[in-house]
Amino acid sequence: MDTQALKGSWQLVAQSGDQVPLFFYSALFLMYPETRALFPVSMATQRDRLVNALGHVVSNVDRVNEVVPFLQQLGRDHRKFAVLAQHYPAVGQALLATLEHFLGDRWTPALARDWTAAYGLVAKVMTEAAEESSAVTPPWWEGEIILHEVRAPGIAVIRARLNYQYAFRAGQSASVSVPLRPKLWRFYSFANAPRRDNSIDLHVRVVDGGTVSTALVHGAQRGDILKVGAPVGDRLTLSQNQSKELLLIAGGTGLAPLKALVEQVAYEGPPRGVRLFVGARTSRELYDLEALSKMEAENPWLSVVPVVSRDAFFSGEHGHAVDVALKAWRGQDVFVCGSEEMVQNSVSRLLDAGVPPELIRFDEFTTAGGREP
Repeated sequence: MDTQALKGSWQLVAQSGDQVPLFFYSALFLMYPETRALFPVSMATQRDRLVNALGHVVSNVDRVNEVVPFLQQLGRDHRKFAVLAQHYPAVGQALLATLEHFLGDRWTPALARDWTAAYGLVAKVMTEAAEESSAVTPPWWEGEIILHEVRAPGIAVIRARLNYQYAFRAGQSASVSVPLRPKLWRFYSFANAPRRDNSIDLHVRVVDGGTVSTALVHGAQRGDILKVGAPVGDRLTLSQNQSKELLLIAGGTGLAPLKALVEQVAYEGPPRGVRLFVGARTSRELYDLEALSKMEAENPWLSVVPVVSRDAFFSGEHGHAVDVALKAWRGQDVFVCGSEEMVQNSVSRLLDAGVPPELIRFDEFTTAGGREP
């Protein structure tokens, strides 16, 4: 298999931008109309995800150690879309048709064989992972909303109780679907450590163009049933041998997984110094300050510092959370979570200030607690 040819051909195809997913889905639905039911009514937020992921993975099949775990997780996660083994050949044919269309004369029999073999490997890994996972876990859990509070304009705290045992770690996240937007799934971080009653907390902010976040904040209510996928991610989790003091920097609803870490320390120990810096634009957006203040009062090892950047009447710290947090850094492990821009800026500031990169933990894909574009 000529991996360089795979990468080069995908780079050429990708130059056509939005036309690639448009052609791919047109080909898929034309050749296999039954697959249309797997996707949401509106394809506006979906159209580029599958084809770009396929192209990226298949053209990097030479990096087996990195690609295989990703594909296994992808296969397990795709069970929530009701994707079955028989759907993979249809997707493969649509992908090959798309490549042939955009490559034109560059589409050779040898390249076709390489792409067919590469996609076959991808499909095999994903279907095997899905089958193994189906033997032990459901494709999704159902969670009844038992609390829904709009804490600030466009920000809600939601608690749901899941119908089956749900094993996750503080700092992880999961994809969530709401009845008002069926077949649309968005990732949200849990704002709590595991509980005996199987409940989870979500902190959701409405984002521009965010159909799921809007439905969760303004449309969902107590009694509604959410669908929750399997937990994923370990970049914001505490390792078993990690016992150093913690410095946590949160922006907006990026507070969610960091609050979960605080709960874990409170529940499991060992007690350690934890300083949590909560950033917001105005004091009105410090939506969880009452709960955090209660946690601080109950745990002498915890210090909560709210920071605002655009509120002249706020009596506390002003500026950016990372700059205030740096004044307190004394070699602690640092966790950062917030919008993509906040995380990038904060990590840059930490590195510029001399914080060793191995002490900085952040989720590269997080967007204000809920990863909805």
